[in-house]
Amino acid sequence: MSEAEQRILGSGNHLRLVSRAGWEFVERIGATGVVAILAVTEDDRIVLTEQFRPAVNAFVLDLPAGLAGDVAGAETEPLVEAATRELEEETGYRAERFRVLATGPSSAGLTSEMITLFEATGLEKVGEGGGDASEQIEVHEVPLSEIRSWLWEQSRVGRLVDPKIYAALYLAALD
Repeated sequence: MSEAEQRILGSGNHLRLVSRAGWEFVERIGATGVVAILAVTEDDRIVLTEQFRPAVNAFVLDLPAGLAGDVAGAETEPLVEAATRELEEETGYRAERFRVLATGPSSAGLTSEMITLFEATGLEKVGEGGGDASEQIEVHEVPLSEIRSWLWEQSRVGRLVDPKIYAALYLAALD
């Protein structure tokens, strides 16, 4: 079925609810993609972010992440540039190298959104991080050797852990 044969059921500032072939799903408005970054410091620490997410009404531990093409004047922003920008905004780190780990749907039954996972290395701390003016992000640096137990403990005390963390760690270890 072509995209022309879809119906828009509703729209907000950032999302649109669409029906296609009897299936309802969400499309993002004003972005061309999503990036998430597995940032690894020179001393093998994984840089994670934590923020309150209203959709799940809980604090979520996740990879530094964000949208591509959502900045006015940069609507055709390449994914690696979005990854560079988001990593620095959220964590205060700048990376020398980015490597694509995978690209795929973030939740194929719910949204048309595609996410690209990057590994970032050669990190240099250049700022505070914490996100842009609309975000309150806490940055965690966890030794790779302790990441599984640390994530388990965070989950045990009620924080939600984004499974993309595990996927990115697995994919980075394949090489």
